[in-house]
Amino acid sequence: MKIAIVGAGYVGLVTGAGLADFGHQVTAIDVDADRIAALQQGVVPIFEPGLDELLSRNMAAGRLVFTTSFGAAIAEADVVFLAVGTPSRRGDGHADLSYVYDATRKVAEHLDGFTVVATKSTVPVGTGDEVERILAEHRPDADVLVVSNPEFLREGAAIEDFKRPDRIVVGIEDERARAVMTEVYRPLYLNQAPLLFTNRRTAELTKYAANAFLAMKVSFINEMAELCERAGADVQEVARGIGLDRRIGSKFLHAGPGYGGSCFPKDTLALVRTAADHDVSLSLVEATIAANARQRFLMVDKIVGACGGDVSGKTIGLLGLTFKPNTDDIRDAPAIDIATMLMERGARVVAYDPQGMAAAALVVPGVVMAEHAYAPADNADALVLVTEWNEFRSLDLARVAGVMRHPVFVDLRNVYRREEMQRAGLRYMSVGRPDAEEPRP
Repeated sequence: MKIAIVGAGYVGLVTGAGLADFGHQVTAIDVDADRIAALQQGVVPIFEPGLDELLSRNMAAGRLVFTTSFGAAIAEADVVFLAVGTPSRRGDGHADLSYVYDATRKVAEHLDGFTVVATKSTVPVGTGDEVERILAEHRPDADVLVVSNPEFLREGAAIEDFKRPDRIVVGIEDERARAVMTEVYRPLYLNQAPLLFTNRRTAELTKYAANAFLAMKVSFINEMAELCERAGADVQEVARGIGLDRRIGSKFLHAGPGYGGSCFPKDTLALVRTAADHDVSLSLVEATIAANARQRFLMVDKIVGACGGDVSGKTIGLLGLTFKPNTDDIRDAPAIDIATMLMERGARVVAYDPQGMAAAALVVPGVVMAEHAYAPADNADALVLVTEWNEFRSLDLARVAGVMRHPVFVDLRNVYRREEMQRAGLRYMSVGRPDAEEPRP
C-alpha cells in the first residue's frame, strides 16, 4: 500500500518506519525543512533505541522517503496518517488541535481518489467529526473516510510496541475503512495482535482512558509510598502483593517522583477538560493530577531533609534528567522540576543524563551539566537518583562515597538496597521503604 504520514516527529517516525518495515511504501511529510533535510541525510532528531537502524534500512530499500511537499504523496496515498503534535493549549489545558486542523486542510488540497485519513495524534473525543467536516468543506468532491487509529507507544520501547502491540484500536464510521485498515496491519496477523474496531469516538476516548488509568496507578502507588514511610511498611512489597493479583497487574506500580513525558500530563489534563465540556466530573483523574504534582514537592522535601533541612549553598548531584530511561525527552520530567526547586532553595545542582542534557540545558540553564555518571557526586552534599538509566543501576558505590563531601544518597527510583549502600559508607534514603534513618512514629 502507499501510505503518507503527516508529521515526522516521534509518533510519525516510529509509525512510518514500522509501516515501511512491513513492506508498505511510506512517505513522511513535515513542514520543518531542516528536520526533513536532516532525515534525508540519515540524521534522526530524537533518541529512540533501534529507530536509526530501522529508518536507514527502509530508506536504503526505497520504502521510506521524507519530503516537505504534500502534493504527490497525498494524491497517491491509500491511507494518510495524521501524526502531528497536540500539546496542551496554553491557558486552559485543552488539547491544542490547530496542528491537526492545519494538516487536514493541507491534505484536503491534494486528495485524489478513494483515501482513508487516519488520525494517529492523540485527540479529544469528537475531533474526527471536525476533521471530516474540514475535509468536506474544502473538498466536497473527495471520496475520503476519516478513522481514528490512536498510538500506544512507550518511549524507549516504541519499536517493540509497534511491531508487537497489545492491541490496535481503529475507530470507523464506514465499513469500507475496515478493509483498508485491516490491510495496513495485515503483516501483524502472525503476531496475533488484536485488531479492535469500534466507532470513531470510542477509539478517540480509549486512548485518553488508557493513559489516565495508567497515570492513576502511578499516583496511587506514590500515595501508598508516603503511607508506607510513615507506617514502617515497604511499598515495593505492597506493590508486589497487589500486582500479583491478575485483576490489578504489576505494571506502573513503581513508587518514585511521579509520571512525566509527552503523554500522561497533557492527556490527563485534556481528558478532565473534555469531561467538563460534557458536564462530567472526573474526580479520580483530577486527584491523579493533583497527587502527581504534589509528589515532586515531596521528593524535594525528602532531598532537603536528607541534607539536614537546608540546601542553601550546598551541592546536589542529580542522576537523570529525562522523564524515563531510553529517551531524550525531558517534557514534564520530574527531574526538571526537582532541579528548579532545589536551585530556588539555594542549592547548586550538578546533573548527568546519557541523552537529555542538551535539551535540559535550555530549560534549566542554572544546572551544571556533568561529563559522566560519577561527576555529580564530586564534592556533593547529596547524590539523587532521579531517572533509572541502566548505567545508574550498578554504580561503584565506594567510588561514589569517596568523592562526596557528605555521603548521602537519595534513591527516588528504589534501585538500590540499604545494605549495599551502608557497606559503601553511604547514608541511604529511598521512597516508601523503611530505610530512612529517622525513627518511626
